[in-house]
Amino acid sequence: MGCIKRTVNEILQERYHCNLFVVSLSVADLVVAIYPYPLILSAIFHNDWTMGDIHCQISGFLMGLSVIGSIFNITAIAINRYCYICHSLWYDKLFNLKNTYCYLCLTWLLTLVAIVPNFFVGSLQYDRRIYSCTFTQTVNMSYTIAVVAIHFIIPLTIVTFCYLRIWILVIQVKHRVRQDCNQRLRSEDIRNFLTMFVVFVLFAVCWGPLNLIGLAVSINPSKIVPWIPEWLFVVSYFMAYFNSCLNAVIYGLLNQNFRNEYKRILMALRTPRLLFVDWSKGGTEGAKSKPSLAVTNNNNNQAEIDL
Repeated sequence: MGCIKRTVNEILQERYHCNLFVVSLSVADLVVAIYPYPLILSAIFHNDWTMGDIHCQISGFLMGLSVIGSIFNITAIAINRYCYICHSLWYDKLFNLKNTYCYLCLTWLLTLVAIVPNFFVGSLQYDRRIYSCTFTQTVNMSYTIAVVAIHFIIPLTIVTFCYLRIWILVIQVKHRVRQDCNQRLRSEDIRNFLTMFVVFVLFAVCWGPLNLIGLAVSINPSKIVPWIPEWLFVVSYFMAYFNSCLNAVIYGLLNQNFRNEYKRILMALRTPRLLFVDWSKGGTEGAKSKPSLAVTNNNNNQAEIDL
């Protein structure tokens, strides 16, 4: 690995590209909160599904879109971090703005491709145990194995490889094992990496039990299904549902910028007029404090960081 110097503009550009994937992951988490979760609450209240088959299919589709979209976005973030930290010389070519948008489109296209077969298999059905329309593991054993492999095992393998290589590099740099260049990792890079690593670990923990149950059921349903207690199935499902709520908590705990924004939003909810005051200040102060081009170029030349 070679050495490369990055200016402030390049660092901000890299941060923007990474944030696009984080926003995409947030969208995936929000999908279930907007439509499926309210219907689940209604089913719990009525102790049955009362919204009809069309809403059941839409709810199950959006649930799958959120789940698979989340893991595919987590995989894309891991690949992005791996390229940025372990292969910095290639990063600018691989993740320029145009390529980043293409990767995002590809991520959601693959998500749709993974979800659409549910309509042909007929696996989106209402499950009274969890009060929701979701993927039914016992409808088609071959398809269940494919779903577990594509949705969990393959992404888990890719993300594990990426983060393992990053950990190895971090340890090498920390203990000055690498002698080929004076490589340094910024503390901000490490914090961002740790945040996304925790997101990945919690996803694996929350979705692991349900996927293991699905894999066991698909291998030998006649023997495995009677041995799985209903409470274990319900707990595993609601663990998976709960994962969509965790990412915002993780960002708030591990990222100072998110904590500051959360505080500002909470203060605005208590006193809404403060929100408009902040907006007006941001507009006027931003115009007053905008640096000149000469100053910006001078800072860019002085603020180079060795990687």
